[in-house]
Amino acid sequence: MDDGARMRADAGGGGAERAPAAAGPDLPAHGRRAGMVHDALQREILSLALPPGSPLDETQIARRFAMSRSPVREALNRLAAEGLVVMLPNRSSIVAPLDLAEFPGYVEALDLAQRACTRLAAERRDADDLAAMRAAAQAFDASLAPHDHIEMLAANKAFHLAIARAARNRWLAGHYAQLLDEGRRLMRLYFLHVDREDERNPLAADHHEMIEAIAARDPDRAEALARRHTEGFRSRLLAFLGRIGTRDIAVAAIPRTPPARQPATRTDITDRET
Repeated sequence: MDDGARMRADAGGGGAERAPAAAGPDLPAHGRRAGMVHDALQREILSLALPPGSPLDETQIARRFAMSRSPVREALNRLAAEGLVVMLPNRSSIVAPLDLAEFPGYVEALDLAQRACTRLAAERRDADDLAAMRAAAQAFDASLAPHDHIEMLAANKAFHLAIARAARNRWLAGHYAQLLDEGRRLMRLYFLHVDREDERNPLAADHHEMIEAIAARDPDRAEALARRHTEGFRSRLLAFLGRIGTRDIAVAAIPRTPPARQPATRTDITDRET
C-alpha cells in the first residue's frame, strides 16, 4: 500500500471529522454514552462556552448526563488526545489552556505545514483528490450561512485534510492534522472577527483558488496561495485581539497545585464502573 492509499484508509476516505460515536445504533451502550459526552463537551470547549482552564469534574459531568463515571472518563481521555483537555496528576481534568503568547510559533508551524502539503498536492494529486477537495470546499461554503462555528471548523479541517491526502506523505499529513486540531479555538476567534466585521468569510474564496492551482499542477502558485491563506488568518485574528484586547477571552495556565477532588458521595461509590 502506498502513502496515498494508506492515508485514505487512515482518514476513512472523506477527510471529514469522524462521525460522533453516539450516532451508531449498533455501538454498545457504553460507547454511545461516551460519544454523547465527548460530542457535547467538545462543542462547549470549541465554542468557548467552557473557558480554558475550567475544571471538569467527572462526578458532576456524570450527574449532568445521568450516567456513570466510566463513559465520562472515556470521553475525557478522547478529548485529552485531541488536545482539548489536560489530565492533571491527581486524576482531575481541566479544559486545556489557551496560551496566546504561543500564537506566533503556532502560525509559523501551520504556515510551513500548509505550504508543504499544498505544494506537494499540486505535484502529486489525481482526479479523485481533486473531486474530494471540491466536495470539501462546497461543504465549507454550505456551512457559512447558518453561522454554526463548530460546523465551520469541521468543514475547514476536512478541506485541508483533503489537500494533505493528495500530498502523499502520511507523516506530514499527520503533523498538519494535529496543528489543525490544536488551532480550532483560535480559528473560532477568527470566525468571531469575521462575524463582527460582517464581511464575507475569505476562507471560502481562498479554498477554491487553492484547488484551481492544484488542478493546474502549479506548485509555486499553490504554495503562494497557502502562504496567503495562513497570513490572512494571522492578520485578522491579531486585528480582532488588538481591537477587543483579551478582556472577553479566558486564558488559563495549568495550575501548579491541582484542584482538590470532590469527596465521594454514596452515589459516586455505587455508580462507579470498573
